[in-house]
Amino acid sequence: MNTSLNNRRIIIAACALIITGYILMSGPGSTEQSFNPDIFSARRIVIAPILCLSGYLLIIVGILRKKA
Repeated sequence: MNTSLNNRRIIIAACALIITGYILMSGPGSTEQSFNPDIFSARRIVIAPILCLSGYLLIIVGILRKKA
């Protein structure tokens, strides 16, 4: 029973990581009239995808983790 609670905590933390990653990835885009160089910022093309990927991997860990 305690392991199930720990697995749920891991999955909730992973969901928070994924949501944070998508929030960091969002923002205004470029249009045909104006170019927005912020679409190539390190936050949007490096940090946010790493957070999302680590969240998805942590969900797999939370699902597959067994009792010690």
